[in-house]
Amino acid sequence: MLKLEDTYLHQGKRRALVQEIKAKGIRSERVLDAILTLPRHFFFDTALISHAYEDKAFPIGEGQTISQPYTVAFQTELLEVKPGDRVLEIGTGSGYQACILHILGAEVFTIEYQKKLFEKTQRFLKRLGIEMHLFYGDGTGGLPQYAPFDKIIVTAGAPVVPEALISQLKIGGILVIPVGDRKRQTMVKITKKSSKEVIKEEFEGFAFVPLLGKDGWKG
Repeated sequence: MLKLEDTYLHQGKRRALVQEIKAKGIRSERVLDAILTLPRHFFFDTALISHAYEDKAFPIGEGQTISQPYTVAFQTELLEVKPGDRVLEIGTGSGYQACILHILGAEVFTIEYQKKLFEKTQRFLKRLGIEMHLFYGDGTGGLPQYAPFDKIIVTAGAPVVPEALISQLKIGGILVIPVGDRKRQTMVKITKKSSKEVIKEEFEGFAFVPLLGKDGWKG
């Protein structure tokens, strides 16, 4: 079992990573502090642990990845998380993004499509002592029984924006989702102005694993 040790070497590498993503344009001090606080190497299998502070995505099993730190920071910055926000995450993966949201003071609801990965991450978050609402299932339909949410973040590439997610946003809420084909996506930020009006902003040049489910890709 991986020892959860955060050495001076790890902390130094984390500081260097924060400087790297800051140089790439991340401005939110709260987001940068969260990335500095959370040991990313805890989320890696032993064989890959030496790569934990590279600004790259890495495999975590079941065809999924832990996202590139810059991408995590970019999505989180767009989300504008405030303490006490109810945030829905589609695609728990390793749990790293969910833990960043937790550190920012959000009440996190997160759904994972892959059962083995869900069970592994559930066990791991218990070891970390981090409490959030974890669910196994198809995230493209959101969690209507817990809606509405202040913020929604999708951590896999979608062919379209699922209508269910927009409907589960509070008025004034924000949805951040990568939309495109299976290889490249545009990051879309949707701000819900009213029940009938949304404002959409787009940012080019991202690559996520496919979002699977009823309103995502089929297998």
